[in-house]
Amino acid sequence: MRNILILAAVAFFAACNSSQPAPTETAAPAKDSTVREINSPYPVSYSSKFAIGDPKNAESILTLWKDYENGNILSGHKELFADSIELYLSDGTIIRGRRDSVIAIVQQHRNMASTVVDRVDAVTALRSTDKNENWVLIWGMEKTTAKNGKVDSVNLQETWRLNNDGKVNLLYQYVQAAAPPKKVTAKK
Repeated sequence: MRNILILAAVAFFAACNSSQPAPTETAAPAKDSTVREINSPYPVSYSSKFAIGDPKNAESILTLWKDYENGNILSGHKELFADSIELYLSDGTIIRGRRDSVIAIVQQHRNMASTVVDRVDAVTALRSTDKNENWVLIWGMEKTTAKNGKVDSVNLQETWRLNNDGKVNLLYQYVQAAAPPKKVTAKK
């Protein structure tokens, strides 16, 4: 009886592993399971169909963040921008125009600070499958020291769109003041 149980267990485990590809085989790619329909109680006006995008797009945005931090926006990587750009900044400012003009405005703003130090908390590249668009989402914190010595820190959330050539053509920026955490005590 014991030998039958051992034999049955070996047969069971062999059957479980028989569907696995051999080490030298490559498994067929699964259908894109990263794109799922979202059953929303709200109408989605833009899109709800996103898949993981090209990591190079996220690397481009991180490079632009580093250029801003270092203060070299104009001489940095302006080839990462499309010919026309729209920026929707957190203070309500909208900058829209040709690449060199928009970059010059951003450079003027950066020149008002003596130092900028960024921290990246999260970054991801996404692809809108129904709109055929590339997006990068980045969360972080920025500590800015103005030329008069005033220090300000903000939490940032930025949503960048890149065209199919991998060039930035749109930015939405959201900011929250980075205040020390408040202690909240729940009532019992």
